Amino acid sequence: MKLITGVNRPVLGGMAVLKPFDVAAHSPDGYMFTRWLAGMPWWTPLVMLAVIGLYPSIAYAQTSFTTGDAFGALWRWMPFLLGSGFLFNVLISFWAMVIGTLAGAALGLGQISPFAPLRAFCWFITQLFRNSPWLVILFIVLLALPFEFTLFGQTIRVPDWMKGVFGLSLPVMANISEVVRGAVQSVPTAQWEAAESLAFSRRQILWQIILPQCFKRMLPPWMNWYAILTMATPLCSLLGIEEIITLSRQAMESEDNHPELLVPFFGLALLLFFAYCYPIARLTMWLERKFTVKL
Repeated sequence: MKLITGVNRPVLGGMAVLKPFDVAAHSPDGYMFTRWLAGMPWWTPLVMLAVIGLYPSIAYAQTSFTTGDAFGALWRWMPFLLGSGFLFNVLISFWAMVIGTLAGAALGLGQISPFAPLRAFCWFITQLFRNSPWLVILFIVLLALPFEFTLFGQTIRVPDWMKGVFGLSLPVMANISEVVRGAVQSVPTAQWEAAESLAFSRRQILWQIILPQCFKRMLPPWMNWYAILTMATPLCSLLGIEEIITLSRQAMESEDNHPELLVPFFGLALLLFFAYCYPIARLTMWLERKFTVKL
């Protein structure tokens, strides 16, 4: 075995030799949340609910309204919470992701534009919404956008859920913009140079050569952001939008706000979000391993 000073044998002189720095090991992990979610066993929320439900069952054991009554109330309200509540969360996440993806793709391509003012503008918009709290954006959108407007003599109301969709699409747009920019810039520059030598225009290079290669690279982070967006939809409850958290509070108020109702109703929301996002997290990790660039 070859001996290398400072690596596998002591330093003889006065100057030490540093070991090579592993860049990949110290780079930030963009899938930290998804890895954490995907690493959970499927029975994790059941254990959490059992632990959380232990205290109310003991603390309120002497009351006339029992835990069994709470789960009975949940059973009565469950069709309403699923059909008008959680399904609405999924629809909000779907449309916010559609709008955010389309706007983010355009913004990401604008960040690599050869036109400097457009590139600077797209970079500013990306950084503005990427580094702003989602709840603050939602409040600004709710208060800034009109609740109705007149078009050709007709008054058209703007429902709050549309404002919620638009508000959530803004931070998603900014993050998808970075995904697109990073995917395009990850393609080796030799492919750009080879296409230019064959007299391809910039539009042809992007649409026919670069972007088809970027699709597989963008899919795992895109799914990662969809899972994050879906779990951020309960923020809309703070704006009065009738999704599962808002409807759960209304249902508990209809049942006289017994403390025993908290764990069953909010536990149902936890299980629904986990059941919806856990498969997405697992699929994201599988796609990342499948499409990873092997050097």
